[in-house]
Amino acid sequence: MSAGQPPFDSPEIRRLTPVIGPGYTYGSVTDKISAIVLTRPTSLGWYIGFLIAFSLMGMMTVAIGWLIIKGTGIWGINIPIGWGFAIVNFVWWIGIGHAGTLISAILFLLNQKWRTSINRFAEAMTLFAVACAGMFPLIHTGRPWMAFYMMPYPSTMGIWPQFRSPLIWDVFAVSTYGTVSLMFWFVGLIPDLATLRDRAVKKPMKIIYGMLSMGWRGSARHWHRYQSAYLLLAGLATPLVLSVHSVISFDFSIAIVPGWHTTIFPPYFVAGAIYSGFAMVLTIAIPLRKAYGLEDFITMRHLDNMAKVMLATGLIVAYGYFMEFFMASYSGNKFDVFLVQQRLHGPYAPFYYALLLCNILIPQLLWSFKMRHNVAVLFFMSIVVNIGMWLERFVIVVISLTRDYVPSAWGRYSPTFWDWATFIGTMGMFVTLIFLFVRVLPAISIAEMRELVAETSEEEK
Repeated sequence: MSAGQPPFDSPEIRRLTPVIGPGYTYGSVTDKISAIVLTRPTSLGWYIGFLIAFSLMGMMTVAIGWLIIKGTGIWGINIPIGWGFAIVNFVWWIGIGHAGTLISAILFLLNQKWRTSINRFAEAMTLFAVACAGMFPLIHTGRPWMAFYMMPYPSTMGIWPQFRSPLIWDVFAVSTYGTVSLMFWFVGLIPDLATLRDRAVKKPMKIIYGMLSMGWRGSARHWHRYQSAYLLLAGLATPLVLSVHSVISFDFSIAIVPGWHTTIFPPYFVAGAIYSGFAMVLTIAIPLRKAYGLEDFITMRHLDNMAKVMLATGLIVAYGYFMEFFMASYSGNKFDVFLVQQRLHGPYAPFYYALLLCNILIPQLLWSFKMRHNVAVLFFMSIVVNIGMWLERFVIVVISLTRDYVPSAWGRYSPTFWDWATFIGTMGMFVTLIFLFVRVLPAISIAEMRELVAETSEEEK
């Protein structure tokens, strides 16, 4: 503990970093959050940001269209590097989606009240990240119009998916994860949609929000069923946080490739997913609270807690890096030892040193209380971690494939313009969806914030 820092979780810390700002009532919470959607005029900054993001999404559409016309030869993949940007970006986007489910489901089951202000847009982030991730295996197959063969549809010809293929595992894992996350997100939205329905002035908005709120009237029976359904979905979503990225890690660990064939991958991938996911939540939360004046709702306590989770998962990831080195040396397997040497001294060594800098060294600043309470530093740190986790996926995929067992099969990989256009375009798609979400739906849960106001008032008494 640094000098001058109050004891951990002391009353002074809780006073300095409350879950919600002082002086809020049911009405003021509802007014402030619903006004962003219903009455607040759309700013010029929103239009500029949306236009830039939408333009990048348009570039992605062009890149995928050209891919369908010409084939995967426009990418940098080759023999032996048959996996390139598509799989790197798929794993990266799925990882980003993990924090939303963790914040929503696991912290809800653990009764962590600080999740209340950030769970709604974290859940939306999960859905948008899964949408971005899901495209890459589809277009990586080369014939996306044949994608229905990956689903176990009733086939009169008896043609079934190859269930020993990791591609099929990914389809089931990601589709299950996306479906449960969507249901969880929508069920949580129902009371807020009813609030927007009752407060909307324009007739079309009343109709749309009225249809989406599914006849919610706030009766005791409605609340009882809502809480039961929400708890059940939280229980379903919790194992998915651990299982989905474990299944995706099997894409690598079942292959007899140096650096891939290891049992540490499932927990290693899950920790990395939560690490990058919380970094992306910070990347969204910090500009959001600034743009809409939500500092009283997304307080320093939220940012501090997310920084602590990032620090903890970052240390687990660092342990995974250490264990890779240790197991390669301890096993005496010359191919694993050679892979370690390639990471340190091979043609892609700068990428490996960059990921160590981004994922291990720079995040150690989060041990400092002052750094965790500096918003600019946290925003910079979240960007750095996201870059580092992307580099980690790049290193795992590319270095292992470029230096396989037989030197005659060695190769090099360089992404092309179309690789970059597709990847940057998915970032544009993600940001576009975030902009639309903030504009048409409450980014913070109104119902849960009102419940938090009531509990805070009781504690003050």
